[in-house]
Amino acid sequence: MNIEPVNVAIVGCGHIAAGYAEDLRRYPGLVLRGVTDLDPARSRALAADFGCRSYRDSDALLADPEVAVVVNLTSHRAHVRVTRSALEAGKHVFSEKPMALRTAEARSLNTVATAGNLRLGAAPIVLLGELAQTAWRMVRNGRLGTVRLAYAEVNWGRMERWHAAPQPFYDAGPLFDVGVYPLTLLTGILGPAVRVTASATTLLKQRWTRDGQRFSVESPDFVVAVVELVDGTLVRLTTNFYVADPARQRGVELHGDEGSLWLSTWFAFGGRLEHSPLGEPYRDVPLIRTPQVTLPWAAGIEELARVAVEGGAHLTSGAHAAHVVEIVEAALHSARSGTPVEVQSRFPRPQPLSWAA
Repeated sequence: MNIEPVNVAIVGCGHIAAGYAEDLRRYPGLVLRGVTDLDPARSRALAADFGCRSYRDSDALLADPEVAVVVNLTSHRAHVRVTRSALEAGKHVFSEKPMALRTAEARSLNTVATAGNLRLGAAPIVLLGELAQTAWRMVRNGRLGTVRLAYAEVNWGRMERWHAAPQPFYDAGPLFDVGVYPLTLLTGILGPAVRVTASATTLLKQRWTRDGQRFSVESPDFVVAVVELVDGTLVRLTTNFYVADPARQRGVELHGDEGSLWLSTWFAFGGRLEHSPLGEPYRDVPLIRTPQVTLPWAAGIEELARVAVEGGAHLTSGAHAAHVVEIVEAALHSARSGTPVEVQSRFPRPQPLSWAA
């Protein structure tokens, strides 16, 4: 960003906070002013590692007039409360996914942001990446013909094997935690959803943390959804917290009248992209450019800060994130009711980045 440095503060110093803090250093227009956490020791440790302030609590952070952008890295169920407080304090906000667990809450956050003339953005940031931008350009250029079908496979393994506090992830479920990645990718490229039909179950109800504590999984840990997009494209999405990644079934496939496209990942900026003209073998497609970083945690923060200063639309908008929340909520409702559920919201169609246009 060719602008005056923008001060950023992080709320939540858990598993991914160091990745965000480290990646912020790559952007000369962003400055990490401080951090806070419910555990003061964790906040102080992160602050010491990155040479910034450790606020005693979120109220102290929000009271700092030098903080322009708040990065919400709290647990799933705290996202709405923290984001709303930051917006009401006059801060732009970038939230980790999901932005909310209820459609009404996601909409209300966008209302607060709009009323305050503030920017609200949220992960996933996959659309900002070279892999997604290259695939998107091939779709726009008609290399697949009319796209009618997409497959997305999200096998995220058993969280308790590597995460010290897996329970909140199981509480939210795989659709909210990681299913939002391909949903964001596909609705960004192809357009919003209009209808969802889903089935869900719990494959493994009893789990154990790494320190041997047993806990029960109450939310479905396996969901299959068929999402109908506004242009008629059907998306089959499979998500679970059971099959380890990488699995044989992985990534995202786009299938059209004239050919198919496979993205090896719905998560990272770099990966393999393969194209199959109709009936021909798959061939590697070079990306438009090589990613500087495969997973740049702070790229969404940089985009949000830039448009907050310069104006214009952004690819990680709160409106798009709220639409994805509605898709997930509709899928879970469909799984319970056994009937299709309509998706009512829409969002401004994102435009490709200038270097990929």
